[in-house]
Amino acid sequence: MRGTRLSDEVVAQLERQIAAGEWPVGTKIPPEPVLVAALGVGRNTVREAVRALEHAGLLEARRGDGTYVRATSDLGAALLRRARRTDALHVMAVRASLERDAAVVAATERTDADVAAIRAALDARRAAASDRAAFVAADVAFHRAVVAATHNPVLLDLYTGLTEALERTVAEVHAHDTPDDDPAAFPGHDELAEAIAAGDPDAARAAAERYLGAARAIVEGTR
Repeated sequence: MRGTRLSDEVVAQLERQIAAGEWPVGTKIPPEPVLVAALGVGRNTVREAVRALEHAGLLEARRGDGTYVRATSDLGAALLRRARRTDALHVMAVRASLERDAAVVAATERTDADVAAIRAALDARRAAASDRAAFVAADVAFHRAVVAATHNPVLLDLYTGLTEALERTVAEVHAHDTPDDDPAAFPGHDELAEAIAAGDPDAARAAAERYLGAARAIVEGTR
């Protein structure tokens, strides 16, 4: 790495790895010694690059734990900052618009690989039902798999950028579950997966409307 500032080139390299999904949103990046060895630069250069990405909003340092990926792009980081200052119902309105349209497009554009990914995410969502934090993450992952099936990179960037806010709205919905409730039984999800697999956009939209309406009713009822 020569020519420009070394730390700038390290920033660019780390951005490429994050954007490529090598470290998905919510995961911890390798510790400093590993990055030093992998990039062939000094500790100070790595620290400067990581700090720059923290300021940009792509990374988040957690004291005593490590550094995590918060967003995969500048767009995602900007959306996260905005969503943090927004009421949950406003976030839910945006979520409803994105997910409703994504359901329709996914039903027409999905591949066999997309269907397999959606069903795997649905299974993971069911398996996580007994652990609320894990369930919230699995639920968001399921909906992200549906959005990914649209093969629209701009839509996926927008949705991924709202991940943190989406987790907040999902957590708020399921915070009102009783110990006997099964969050995995929340309406519409199984129907959505099957409608997309069947290539039925009308059924996919109806399934999305069902779970989005139920979620909104719960959030409104807590206001």
